[in-house]
Amino acid sequence: MPRVLILDGLWNKTLAAVRALGRRGFHVAVGEWTRFATALFSNYCSKRLIYPSPKETPAKFLDWLENELRKNHYDVLMPMEFTTQTLITSQTQRLSKYCRIPFHNVDLALRLHNKAFLMKYAREKGFDIPKTFIIDDLNQLEALAEELPFPVVIKPQMSSGARGIKYVNAKADFIKQYKNVHRQYEFPIVQEFIPDGGDSMGVCLLLNNDSEVRASFVYKRLREYPVRGGPSTLRVSIKRDDVRYIAESLLRYFKWTGVAHIEFRVDPRDGTPKLLEINPRFWGSLQLAINSGVDFPYLLYKLAMDGDIDPVTEYKTGVMCRWIIPGDILHFIMNPNRFHMSPGFFNFKIKDDLLSFRDPLPVIGRLSSVLTLLYNKEMQDIFMRR
Repeated sequence: MPRVLILDGLWNKTLAAVRALGRRGFHVAVGEWTRFATALFSNYCSKRLIYPSPKETPAKFLDWLENELRKNHYDVLMPMEFTTQTLITSQTQRLSKYCRIPFHNVDLALRLHNKAFLMKYAREKGFDIPKTFIIDDLNQLEALAEELPFPVVIKPQMSSGARGIKYVNAKADFIKQYKNVHRQYEFPIVQEFIPDGGDSMGVCLLLNNDSEVRASFVYKRLREYPVRGGPSTLRVSIKRDDVRYIAESLLRYFKWTGVAHIEFRVDPRDGTPKLLEINPRFWGSLQLAINSGVDFPYLLYKLAMDGDIDPVTEYKTGVMCRWIIPGDILHFIMNPNRFHMSPGFFNFKIKDDLLSFRDPLPVIGRLSSVLTLLYNKEMQDIFMRR
């Protein structure tokens, strides 16, 4: 029986991977730093593990992980969060003697995840991006404020979802807002705000050891939370060869191996899809890809074990999937057009990341995770920065 250890059990994408592999008969061990974690409650979780926090106590976590890998046989190790992934890949020499770790080296992952690096590279190579401004000295803020095309978006160089993002409509507010973000995320980038009216899309890819594409999937965001821009709460699978080709070209150039997620937004002023970021890791909407016919966790496992796999590029389009607890609920509450959305919020025929009659208990895990807000600083940080 194939044996996989999946880390970061708190997240919906982890649950998607656990269910996908568990349904194929895998022995799936799942770990997290809190027992109130969504994937730990899944019927497909064969073994539940609680470990030291990779963020708060990385050395203790690595000692725990090495001990678990040494004592128990696993074929493949799958960290699902970027912090855990980069910590593990920084210790590949130490850990890879126990199992396969099918993720690229930490240095390249950190570079691709850095928005300043990516925007500089994309601009030099002629890729379409939003107008982007990068500084390395707070004394440059006065001059920068004079040339910005307001409204603008302030984005941390290294973050995910909506963490640290601020929208600024007027020059008078810019310097204060920039410094507020800078206190937590040093020297964020500044970008023009792309007006509403253009599609937001994600391209999901898996590349082999020769940086050849072995799986691809494209989806469109239909709803997000925060409403103005954040993680998607409702998405639909689509075909879009232009953004797929751009994403593939970028990752091939950097000789990437493994999974990655690339985000684009179409500028309604000229119809051009503009590159926003690369997430060199698993992504939050993983369940949609699996529902549409591209089982990335299983394909990554096969790639790790067999060395290569046949390409998987065909999938069902028009498939919808949403993140209802709490994402789409919060979108509904905060959207002033909540009763005019299409599809409507109360369309319960749409499949969900979490809800499943065959595997119902993860809902308890998701709801119980709220309890940790009462006493755990790390969980408070996760939720407050979403």
